[in-house]
Amino acid sequence: MSATVTFEVTSPLGPQTVTLSYARAGRGEPLLLLHGIGHHRQAWDPVVDILATEREVIAVDLPGFGASPSLPHGLTHDLPTMNAALGALCEELELDRPHVAGNSLGGLLALELGREGLVRSVTALSPAGFWTGAERRYAFAVLIGMRRIAERLPLPMVERLARSAAGRAALTSTIYARPGRRSPEAVVAETLALAGATGFTETLRAGTAVRFTDDVPGIPVTVAWGSRDRLLVPRQGVRAKQIIPRARLVRLPGCGHVPMNDDPALVARVILDGSR
Repeated sequence: MSATVTFEVTSPLGPQTVTLSYARAGRGEPLLLLHGIGHHRQAWDPVVDILATEREVIAVDLPGFGASPSLPHGLTHDLPTMNAALGALCEELELDRPHVAGNSLGGLLALELGREGLVRSVTALSPAGFWTGAERRYAFAVLIGMRRIAERLPLPMVERLARSAAGRAALTSTIYARPGRRSPEAVVAETLALAGATGFTETLRAGTAVRFTDDVPGIPVTVAWGSRDRLLVPRQGVRAKQIIPRARLVRLPGCGHVPMNDDPALVARVILDGSR
């Protein structure tokens, strides 16, 4: 069931009000799910029911994505602000150091929360921040191209393309290794979410200088990478293991950049094992 929560975050201009949309399901230890740039919390739908058998799952629309409005004036979409917002969200929802799993941008945010000691465990699926300069520029160029296509395609054309496996591949093969498995309704919804993401440009701009260079001590960390990730290539996982030496590095065979839909059972198992 979806809901919204409103709370205050400090800023140079004083306290600012932030509103986030989220969905909550299941029972057990809390597990916060964070999606990637341009996506929305429904990216996690293929695994939520599995996770909810053992965890209380809270899937969040990040600021400026999905049903969550952008951050108010005075707050930037950078890592310190996102840390503060997600920490305040957990406090407002009475989540005492939840487990956290994130994909892409969400994986980077999950690792930042872990580094700050705000969570019990981290599972990062193809996290951002372990790129070289060239790899980052390539990924950003691809994301900008996807965004422009989503903005320019009329809704009837998106709906028509989504009806066929070939059309779904044309729209989503950059992020899914098996785009034909994504439902037509989900492809339409996420194309609209990408086109309407008010936080996209600010978030991308804030990521230009981002590199994750610190260890995440004291908590279990899992870094998992799809073997067919075409956006953030799998060798970045090796760098992540070098930076976070105690992390468990897991290969996701046959999965793309957003692996939850490519192999829901495998991804759910990796998250559950990493959050024990």
